Amino acid sequence: MEYRKKKTKEIILELHQGKSIEDVKNKFDKLIKDITPEELSAIEQELIDEGLPIEEVRRLCDVHLEIFRKSLEKKVGPKLIPGHPIHTFKLENREIEHLVLDTKAVLEVFKNKPDQGNLLKLREKLNLLWDVEKHYSRKENLLFPFLEKYQITGPSKIMWSHDDEIRDLLKETKKLTAAYNDAIKAQLEEKLDLLLQKVLDMIAKEEKVLFPTSLKVLSEDEWYHILQDSAEIGYCLIEPKNEWRPVNLNVSDSVDGIDVEKSKGYLIFETGVLTPNEISLIFNHLPVDITFVDKEGIVKYFSASEERIFVRARSIIGRKVENCHPPASVETVEKLVEDLAMGKKNYEDFWLHLGDKYVFIRYIAVRDEKGEFVGVVEVTQDIKHFQSITGEKRISD
Repeated sequence: MEYRKKKTKEIILELHQGKSIEDVKNKFDKLIKDITPEELSAIEQELIDEGLPIEEVRRLCDVHLEIFRKSLEKKVGPKLIPGHPIHTFKLENREIEHLVLDTKAVLEVFKNKPDQGNLLKLREKLNLLWDVEKHYSRKENLLFPFLEKYQITGPSKIMWSHDDEIRDLLKETKKLTAAYNDAIKAQLEEKLDLLLQKVLDMIAKEEKVLFPTSLKVLSEDEWYHILQDSAEIGYCLIEPKNEWRPVNLNVSDSVDGIDVEKSKGYLIFETGVLTPNEISLIFNHLPVDITFVDKEGIVKYFSASEERIFVRARSIIGRKVENCHPPASVETVEKLVEDLAMGKKNYEDFWLHLGDKYVFIRYIAVRDEKGEFVGVVEVTQDIKHFQSITGEKRISD
């Protein structure tokens, strides 16, 4: 095993040094014929750990996947029950494949007859293809975190960058179809051809490497956690018809993948665990001021950010909310709280100039899972600097 891993790494490194696919394939054909997805994932991880840049491993990924494709295609994965997250991912991939083939057919017609009707058909297909965002988002935000628990980080980073490349190509092709003219016909066709091939390549990467590796390491409980959060992100082109449930589900010892035994002293929420100190720090670092009034009209909490807009002193805690406002506004405050409590509205917004600030205030009705009124949270923010924002600033810029 170790010998084969060593030699397989040599294959990838020779590709890195510029050797052709055929040279490498002929040299190592016998060695790599039985490589498993888990071995390939482990090798990618080792290359990254040893200092090969993520971008370089990503560039090589397409090449070495082509070399190992025959070996990986021979591997038969376990039979999956409908409704299992991987079963759903694969159903989505079948729909994506059909959509790609349909789009290719429309593109071929467009190449010969680039009229408005065929351009419109391309736009329609691209709008449908945009649904892959849900597929990629579930993979990145639900599956990858569990792989990271098992120190499998390299392959997911590589795949995420491939996903982003597809997203960028999809945005570019949509823009080209929206601003289409004869001068950009060749550019549109080239970008769209590349996009469709990248989408198909991603399906191969998922089904030949990512999914088999994930099925090997994740527990049934972890798959169930992924399933529970999947609907919130949404599904791509389909809706699962079956609801899968693990045979040996045991969630009593974990909260969304967090060991309860290790979380003593934490407050447990539906979406994670935090210490009281962490909660306080989070609230105090938010770029908004928060004040909470309970259903009895008692002020229970306010955040203590360094640049509060309205002054709050600790003596306000325990006071009736109407006593915290000028007499002239008490009636308005009482009516607002009553409307929120009665369900006549879920929030109310106000905005005003205050010195050099432009203050936005939202009063939000807080309700429990049964819809019962719990109180009102006031969120205040200076929005003056937002008004001068133009264009885009992305995290990748």
